[in-house]
Amino acid sequence: MHILDIVENSIEAGATRVELIVDEDRQADQLVVSVSDNGQGMDEAYVRRVLDPFVTSRTTRRVGLGLPLIAATAERCGGGLSIESVKGKGTKVKVTFQLSHIDRPPLGDMKSTVLSIAVGRSDVDLRYVHRVDGRTFELDTAEVKRLLDGVPLSNPTVLRWLNEYLDQDIKEVA
Repeated sequence: MHILDIVENSIEAGATRVELIVDEDRQADQLVVSVSDNGQGMDEAYVRRVLDPFVTSRTTRRVGLGLPLIAATAERCGGGLSIESVKGKGTKVKVTFQLSHIDRPPLGDMKSTVLSIAVGRSDVDLRYVHRVDGRTFELDTAEVKRLLDGVPLSNPTVLRWLNEYLDQDIKEVA
């Protein structure tokens, strides 16, 4: 859910392109998750304040717990969170965890996460890269959309293919 929350932040910031990279390195005992986007970005002052739970750009509520919660979880699990952002160009959020830490939450159902982003937001292109000990799986919805030539990702046949593709290839990497 943390990953989906960060991606949703990107989309709320006007991103049309999001890159989600998951890198699991058992030898280094590290899990790194990064989300980069081409959204509106943040100025330096806002980046310094964004981990405060009472700072949010949303108008529907006055608290923003997503980033503070994942930052606290990462720190508790031997890692941390960093944010790089340039106003008008985009943002990169990088979260690291000690892979073997007993309190590290499970990565979760990445297939469903990727599908919900790819199919649920047809106006956003997603590049998903998942590396496990040097083996790599990659999906770029911009490339898939180009090959489909106007057929939406939500088309039942395309959705079935995406589901099987993600299922098979994520298992091969893991």
